[in-house]
Amino acid sequence: MDDTDIHDRIKGLIDEEHRLRERAQQGDIEPDDEARRLRAVEVQLDQCWDLLRQRRALRGASDDPDAAAPRDESTVENYRQ
Repeated sequence: MDDTDIHDRIKGLIDEEHRLRERAQQGDIEPDDEARRLRAVEVQLDQCWDLLRQRRALRGASDDPDAAAPRDESTVENYRQ
């Protein structure tokens, strides 16, 4: 997966987030279902952003950005801000 693919995935996830929020406002989705799906989307977004950062770091170190790999949820969700 290259940077363009990752950016496309991010855009798709953001679009899904917007659709979920819109459906929730219209009452077309249960609040628990919305919260559960939004949480999954947020995790996937964090994983995508992390993957882009890994690729940038590898590129900056003159290494192969394709060596970057998605990290699991517990890793990306427990980073200190």
